[in-house]
Order: sequence, then structure tokens, then C-alpha cells
Amino acid sequence: MIDIGSRLELFVDDYLIESINGVALRLHEPVRREVAVTLDAPWEGDTSHYITVFKDDDWPQAPYRMYYRGSAEGPGPAKPHADLAAYAESQDGITWSKPHLGIHKFGGSRQNAIVWMEPGGHNFTPLKDTNPKANPDERYKALAGGPLFALASPDGLHWKMMQQEPVITEGAFDSQNLAFYDPLRKLYVCYLRDFRGGVRLIRTCTSQDFIHWTKPKWLSFGKAPKEQLYTNSITPYFRAPHIYMGFPKRFMPERKVVADYKEPGVSDAVFMTSRDGLRFHRWPEAFLRPGPDIENWTDRNNHIAYGIVPMSAEEISLYALEHYQHPTNRIRRLSLRTDGFVSVHADAAGGEMVTRPLTFAGRELVINYSTSGAGSLRAEIQGEDGRAIRGFALADCPEIYGDQIDQVVAWKGGSDVSALQGKPVRLRFRLKDADLYSVRFR
Repeated sequence: MIDIGSRLELFVDDYLIESINGVALRLHEPVRREVAVTLDAPWEGDTSHYITVFKDDDWPQAPYRMYYRGSAEGPGPAKPHADLAAYAESQDGITWSKPHLGIHKFGGSRQNAIVWMEPGGHNFTPLKDTNPKANPDERYKALAGGPLFALASPDGLHWKMMQQEPVITEGAFDSQNLAFYDPLRKLYVCYLRDFRGGVRLIRTCTSQDFIHWTKPKWLSFGKAPKEQLYTNSITPYFRAPHIYMGFPKRFMPERKVVADYKEPGVSDAVFMTSRDGLRFHRWPEAFLRPGPDIENWTDRNNHIAYGIVPMSAEEISLYALEHYQHPTNRIRRLSLRTDGFVSVHADAAGGEMVTRPLTFAGRELVINYSTSGAGSLRAEIQGEDGRAIRGFALADCPEIYGDQIDQVVAWKGGSDVSALQGKPVRLRFRLKDADLYSVRFR
């Protein structure tokens, strides 16, 4: 029995599913949109990397905030320089600017968008601390370096060390290591890089205060093959924070597509989810392929930034690095339907899915779905015994067709299901040329 209350549930795994017939879970790819940031400023360069993006409604002048490593090693507009943490901001998540912050001196000038130049600039990764008990002067925090040091800021721009000693010392750290506050577990959670048997993998630890952390544990991926996971980009999904989503950059160091490129290795990005923060379901297929652009087929490209960003009720954005170690190194926005990572998919022949027994709280069933012009979807509420409840059978549900993020399901007798809340039920969906992304009661 699963008590889902009124929370949103996505079909990113088979957690809710008891049986399927003629349908399957389908992974959806994001759409590459416009280039968000070209990394051509003097303090950036061809090896700029490790991106963090979040929407900050407490920063109304530019609520979309981006942080990344500024780094240059090779040819391009920027001359080689030491790693540092750079910043960009946006009103809409589409058009980005690099404000002259005047905080740090670079090349004899303070006219730059640099927020950190001390040790740890290689992998400085910030977060907006949503812990209600957090000190206002430490509302923004970051992990940086290797071993990992803790930093804090009142505004996300002016940073200081929280203490001189590192806070996490067990790991490899030569990647983007990140943390966030989990409001359900009431803990800070860190995901960090380490090696196991020569393979790049991920460990996790937790903290009550961002200073004292537990011993890191290895993540479990079940039956997924052992693969090089260069980064992790794990974060609670903002619409369903009980589900962690990660977008590891999968690295194939032995492969080479561009024969005259100096280094071997190609990368794509994969998708994984967890409901306990330790055991992850990882899809074997790529979430983001390199695509036809040949400069995305050189090493360490297609890194998806840490952060899932809401754009509107219908759309979310992610951001990905392209053209790493090329003069055109850049960050591109990716778009995805809200909740649109995975769907229960049926082709034109149709099929069905039935959930495990569950209890809920609410008065209406809401679905996120899409059909073709000829496709359709119907819903049924069953008792725990698998029999349709009177008035909520498939035959009582008119065909649902269209494309909605927030569709209330109605039967011939209406949409009110409040008489069933708290009672064990199953949901049955019949689909034809349709996708079902998420459900909730409210």
C-alpha cells in the first residue's frame, strides 16, 4: 500500500506500477534551444565548465542565476588563467548577461562577473539554502575544492569561508560536487565524485549544519551497467521533492570520433532518479545525445548543469555545456515539457497500465498527458480487489484527448472523488497513441 496523499507522482520509474499491457515507459529527450552564454569573456575561456543554475525569487532584478567555472587553457578569446567562479543572470532564463560586479580584480580591472578567486574556483558549486533555520548571512552556500570546503554568502555574490578546515575529506572531488537542503528529510545532502575500481562513480553524505557530514556512501544503481559517471547534477525535482533526479555525464574515455583532436573520449548525458537518495534507477539510453554538431563529439561535452529551472506552467529548462576545449565553448538552454522526463506511452494499437494499491487525499484526479489527434486516454478507479468502483469505471469516463499539464479527470457523474480518499484504490489507465507523464490528487 502506497500513501501518495496529494503529492505529484511522476512515472520516472515503476514505483507506482503494478502491471502494464501494450504500454511502456518511454524516456524523452530535451530540445536544444538557443545558446544562453558564450564563454568568451577574458575571465572565461575554452575550459569553462561545471555549471549551476537556479531560479531565485528573492533576487527580483534577475531571478535566474547561473554560476560556472571560468577557465582557459587553449586558443580562443581568453588567455590562459587560473580557475575561478563566474556569474551570469537573466530575467527570463533565455537572455543572459554578465554583470560587472566589481568584487574581484582580474587583469588589472574589477569590471568582471567574478564571484570567487580563492582555492576551489575549479569546482565552486553554490546552492540557495531553503532551510528555514539558516542564518540570513548564510542564505547561499557552496562546496568547493578537493577536499571540500564550505562557503557562505548573504547575496550569492560576496562569499567567505565558513571555516578554514575542509568539511568533507573522503572522496576524489575532481568534478562538480554539489549539495542541497532537502525539506522532507530536513538535512543537507551532498553528492560527490569518487573512483571505485578505476571507474568514476558517485557517493553521498548528509549533514545537519553544512559543517559536520556523515561518512560518504556509494550510490546503488541496481542492474545498470558500470559506467564512467563524470558528474551527477542530482537535485530534488521542485514539483515533487521526494523524487531526486540526476543527469550524470556518461564518459567513454576510449572512444574517439574526431581523429585529429588531441584527446580521446566522448560524453553524453543520462537520466536517473531515486526515492531514498541512495538507490537510483538509471536509464541505459542517453537523455542528451551529442547530436550532429561534431564539436560536441570531443571529450567532456554535453554536461548538464546542476539545476532544473521552471520557465512557465508548461515548460522547464536545463542547461548544457557544448564545445568544451574549443574557442566556441558555450552553454545552451534545453527545454522540456513540465514533468516530461518519462511517460507511460502507448502507440496506436493501445494498451493499459494499472497501479499498485494506494491511498490518496483530495477531491479530484489531475493528470499531465498528451495524445495525438486520433489518440485518447481513459481512467478508472478500482477497489483494492481490482474491480471498478461504481461510477468510476472506464465506461463511465469519456475519452480524454488533447495536451494538458493539469487536466482534471471527469466521469459521467463528475470529477469529485473525495468519497474515496483514505481508502485503498488502484488507478487503471487505457491509452491509445498517448503519453501519461504524471498524476496527483488535489
